[in-house]
Amino acid sequence: MKKILVLYGGNSYEHDISCISVQNVCKCLKNLRLSFDKVYISRENKWFLVQDDGKSELLNIVDFLKKYAIVFPVLHGSFGEDGRIQAFFELFGINYLGSNSLSSAIAMNKYLTKLVIEKTGIQQIPYFVLNKNDAIPENVEFPVIIKPLNGGSSIGISIAHSNSELKKSLKEGFKYDQNVIVEKFINGIDLECGIVELNKLIVGDVGEIRHSHEFYDYDAKYNEDSKILIPAGIDKHLREEIQEYALKIFKALNLKDFARIDFILDKETEIIYFNEVNTIPGFTEKSMFPILFQNKKLDFTKIIDKLIKKSHIK
Repeated sequence: MKKILVLYGGNSYEHDISCISVQNVCKCLKNLRLSFDKVYISRENKWFLVQDDGKSELLNIVDFLKKYAIVFPVLHGSFGEDGRIQAFFELFGINYLGSNSLSSAIAMNKYLTKLVIEKTGIQQIPYFVLNKNDAIPENVEFPVIIKPLNGGSSIGISIAHSNSELKKSLKEGFKYDQNVIVEKFINGIDLECGIVELNKLIVGDVGEIRHSHEFYDYDAKYNEDSKILIPAGIDKHLREEIQEYALKIFKALNLKDFARIDFILDKETEIIYFNEVNTIPGFTEKSMFPILFQNKKLDFTKIIDKLIKKSHIK
């Protein structure tokens, strides 16, 4: 009997990123000599068992999933990271890695996340939320950055410097979500901090992303050679403050197993702003999360090993 099942793909705009992330996860599982199967979920939400000789469609998904000791959902974005697949697992008593359905749903929704983080006192960027039927507020202070309310990998995100650009950006954002969040654009440094829950919560280094784009967009993340600096090239006290914030956010959202928490440091004021949370961060070889713990002698393979052992798989 196979002990571990890895899910990837999914009905999400981040489908392609999931298909890249899973390669790195499976490489780690092979290095650990753990027995596992892979299931690919198509954009049409059909499930396929992937084997060396091809793939076969699964029809009785629940009974199939119950054969495994644990499921590792390497699914980014809608249906995989927003609590829906987690609620499915919980409904049928299926053991899985990652945060529970409620925490995942809140963390995926940028507005709900902000409401929770407000209670922590951590600084947040000024924002407002719009749906397709809302009028644009008067006296918007440009530039602003427009983001789909539920989403990741910088898909559907753009910057507006005027009302005309804002209208165009909103049209683009509404392609991916019925609601968007509009934030003041901060000319800052993109910083990321990872947390893993092993025998205790371990906060990784703060990583800095250096890119040549106006903001850290999709191309900068996946198609171009942005530079990752670990630890970030900022003062030590700022790194420590970010690590404290990341830990506080992880606890406030009741997250589990792993997460990457992103911040922006204003270059002029040195104010640290919370940006967003990723409950299933990118696991690709270009992603930040898998290398944020190397200075703690925890490479990605060791992290996966410890997470699985913590989940009582022998």
